[in-house]
Amino acid sequence: MRSRRIGEYDALLLVSLVWFLGKFVRYLFPPLFESIRGAYGVSNATVGTAFTGFMIVYALLQFPSGAVADRVGPVRVIVAGALVAGAGSLALVVDAPFAALVAAMLVIGAGTGVHKTVSVRLIARVYPARTGRMLGAHDTLGAMGGVAAPAVVVAVLSAPPALAAVLARLPGADWRAPFLLTGTLAVALAAVAAVRLAGSPAATGAADEGDDGGDPGARDYLRLFGDARFAAFVLVTVGFSFAYNGLVAFLPLYLSEAVELTSPTASLLYSLVFAMTLVQLVTGDLSDRVGRFPVMVATLGLAAATLVALVSLPALGGGALAAGAVVAAFGLGSHGFRPVRGAYLMELLPERLAGGGLGVVRTLLMGAGALAPSAVGVVADAAGFRPAFALLAVSMGVAAAVAAGLWLTESRE
Repeated sequence: MRSRRIGEYDALLLVSLVWFLGKFVRYLFPPLFESIRGAYGVSNATVGTAFTGFMIVYALLQFPSGAVADRVGPVRVIVAGALVAGAGSLALVVDAPFAALVAAMLVIGAGTGVHKTVSVRLIARVYPARTGRMLGAHDTLGAMGGVAAPAVVVAVLSAPPALAAVLARLPGADWRAPFLLTGTLAVALAAVAAVRLAGSPAATGAADEGDDGGDPGARDYLRLFGDARFAAFVLVTVGFSFAYNGLVAFLPLYLSEAVELTSPTASLLYSLVFAMTLVQLVTGDLSDRVGRFPVMVATLGLAAATLVALVSLPALGGGALAAGAVVAAFGLGSHGFRPVRGAYLMELLPERLAGGGLGVVRTLLMGAGALAPSAVGVVADAAGFRPAFALLAVSMGVAAAVAAGLWLTESRE
């Protein structure tokens, strides 16, 4: 009985662990922005633009990865992505010019960019009756990478003498050490996934299943946007992604410069965004029971309200406790939305176009998310962090309003 149970959850566990590492390496960067600025003598705008480059590459891989997975199966795509991300992480261990750091970031963006679209499709196929719950579990474990990353950065940058002596043996600066761990684990996990999931139903593509509809073309995917409700929901996801990615890229600096907290405190509060990921287990399951839109509107509304509160903190004189409460509430709203979004999209998309269709949507939403760090960095340099974060609050508010409109029109149909 026990071995059968483990086998039942192999696909969920392995793809979730890969997603954990993908999130971990992505969210190593924001807490290290200050170290990177100091090491290379660059500005907020430069660091933000480098991270935007990472996110643009990540976004551009969404559609190709989904379309390829429709043909060759998701497991091959996930394994290849983990290997590429691992190679990029290992390249960052060596001290090199800023251009080399940016190039390695782009490689990591490519490797991690193929995962989410493909994993959502895989999980929806393997667990069709429990999609919301399983996507909640997948995103919860993945988001724990965002919890771990700031804590690891704090531990490395304030290492005790014994650990500092070990870090000093690395070929680069001590802040590069977490990338050695990430790269090694990514390569090992890719090997395990390739062996464990080979030949399973999760590994097959449409062609392997005997789909006689022919290979879908670009026009087939673009026709999806002829559905007004589908297009409106894409707007919801784009608004959410812009706001979320802008916040997570610069929240540590916002808390240290605008709210005037210490850098270690800001980094630890930053991890609260991701610590709230457990809410996905609740919202994913709840959406399976009561419907997608009630949960989506509630979570997006909470995220928008907390962004407004975050912008108001400096004027209200809020300290670490107030900032922590607001950041935690934002984490509840933003993470609570994620599994419901994925489950609803898989319901909207026809089976034949599921991978590539989700890839098109994720290209758009991650493209918007990729622009956010650069936009926040430019506005912050020109006018300060509060106006930059006010822009994010507006974006999240629009997403919540459009979702509410979709819910109301759905109930009238």
